[in-house]
Amino acid sequence: MGLAEFPGFDDVMRLRLNAAVDRLCNEFEGVHDRPAISRVVEESAQRLSTRGVTPFVHILAERFARERLQAQGQSEGRIAKEQPAVVFVSLTGGGRAQIGAALLARKAGDAVTIHSAGSDAGADIDENVRVAMEEIDVDLGEAFTKPLTLEVLASADVIVTMGRSVGAFEIPATVRHVDWRVGDPAGADLDEVRRVREDIERRVDALVGELLSAV
Repeated sequence: MGLAEFPGFDDVMRLRLNAAVDRLCNEFEGVHDRPAISRVVEESAQRLSTRGVTPFVHILAERFARERLQAQGQSEGRIAKEQPAVVFVSLTGGGRAQIGAALLARKAGDAVTIHSAGSDAGADIDENVRVAMEEIDVDLGEAFTKPLTLEVLASADVIVTMGRSVGAFEIPATVRHVDWRVGDPAGADLDEVRRVREDIERRVDALVGELLSAV
């Protein structure tokens, strides 16, 4: 199904998504051709619109597509991979995965490529997760929930699953898998979210030490 057939994508949205394809074609010239980039943008927009098309879906779809295209290029050896890549996976991608990704980004900076995703993504980021992270000066204002994709999984060096409730998905044999049994902040009160945040932060500290010592 192309953009023209996707319900809810009006002419203005299609123009915006086509503009996103243009920008990504410039960024990935010589790596991905236009039809491949267009397919990734279309699929990204569709997967981010499962609960209805929003006025900003083209912005999120472009960011999501860029992440996927970069990961695919790296996994296929067409883009140099200069940092280890870590993927945090929770059920919706709006709680534990966002906390882990944000904390690792703050502690590791540009030394690590970081992704977050949900095996059943669809919900927004939990409001108490946003509040708990703001308490430690981490702004999730630009963050959004993303579904799992094969490109991102294939390019990972480490996949961190946040407990058994993340659902079933295939982890590439070449990727290190770590399972963190942490509480689920979805719908929890703020004190419980803080406890989960602190638990994840301790684990992130240990992971940072491992990743940076191996660089």
